[in-house]
Amino acid sequence: MEYKDYYKILGVPKTASQDEIKQSYRKLAVKYHPDKNQGKRESEERFKEIGEAYEVLKDPEKRKKYDKLGVNWKQYEHAGQEGGFDSTRWAGRQADRRTGGQADWRTGGQADFESSDFSDFFNTFFSGGFGGGARYTDQQAIPRKGQDYQADLTINLADAFHGTEAMLALDGESIKAKIPAGVKDGQVLRIRGKGGKGTAGHERGHLYLKITINPDPVFDRKADDLHCDLHVPLYTAVLGGKTAVTALKGTVNISIPKGTQNGKVLRLKGMGMPCFGKKQEFGDLYARIVIDVPQHLNEEETALFRKLANLRAAT
Repeated sequence: MEYKDYYKILGVPKTASQDEIKQSYRKLAVKYHPDKNQGKRESEERFKEIGEAYEVLKDPEKRKKYDKLGVNWKQYEHAGQEGGFDSTRWAGRQADRRTGGQADWRTGGQADFESSDFSDFFNTFFSGGFGGGARYTDQQAIPRKGQDYQADLTINLADAFHGTEAMLALDGESIKAKIPAGVKDGQVLRIRGKGGKGTAGHERGHLYLKITINPDPVFDRKADDLHCDLHVPLYTAVLGGKTAVTALKGTVNISIPKGTQNGKVLRLKGMGMPCFGKKQEFGDLYARIVIDVPQHLNEEETALFRKLANLRAAT
C-alpha cells in the first residue's frame, strides 16, 4: 500500500488554510472532471485522487490525524492499533451522510463516491470498519454555475416603447423581468442570475428571454422608425392647416402645407421608437398623408364643387 501525499495532490503546502485547500480542490476538480475529459482514464483517476485528498484535508479532525501519520503511516496500517482511529465514531458519521439524496454530477446536484473510488490507503485509515465509503454532500460538490434558462415573452408595441415588467414562473419561482424601452422584435435579453441555482455556492445561471412584439394596428416599425397613415380632410389638404398626430410618444400638432397631395410623407423628427440602450435618443415618425374625400354631399356642396370644377377647367 502506497502512502498518499494529499497536500502534493492538491498542490498546497502543509500550512495551507482551509480556504486555500478548498480553492485548490475546486480548480483541480473542474479541470479533471469526467464531463470535460470523456474517455481519458488518466483524468478520471486524477479526479478520484483529488476527491480523496479533499475528503481528508477539508475536515480538520481528519486532517489532524492525517498529519499525525506522516512518515510513520506504516505504524497505523492495522486499524484499531494504539494511536489509530476510532472506526465506530466514523461509522456513525457515515451513516448520517447516507440519509442524503443522490444525483448524477451532470445534474449539478449531490454526487456519491463509493468506497471503491478511494485508494486502499484511504480505506485503511479513514473508512476502516464502517464500509460503504465516503460520500460527498452538497457542500462538497464541485462548484458549478447554474443552468441557463430560455423563455419567450410576447408584448405590445406600446410596451416596447415605454418599457415594461413581466412576472414569469420558472421552476416554481416567480421572476420579475424588466423589459427595457426600445426592445426589438426577436431580440434576446439576458436576465442575469435568474436561471438555475448553482452548486457548492456557485452563481446562478441566466435567463435568456426572447421577445416577440405583436403587430400594431396603427404603426409599422422599421428599426427605430415608425410609419403610419395620417388621415387629412380634403379641405385641409387643399387649403392647408393644422392637424393632430397621435404618436406613441404623445400628441403633436403639425402644419399641413396648402395643396398637399395624397400619399405625401411627412417626417416627424424624434417621434419614433426609443433607441435601445441609448438614453434620450429616438427614431423618427413617418406619416403618409391619406386624403379623406367627403361623402354624402348636400345639393349646395355639390353645386360648389361643380362650380370649382368649371373654374379649374376654364383655366
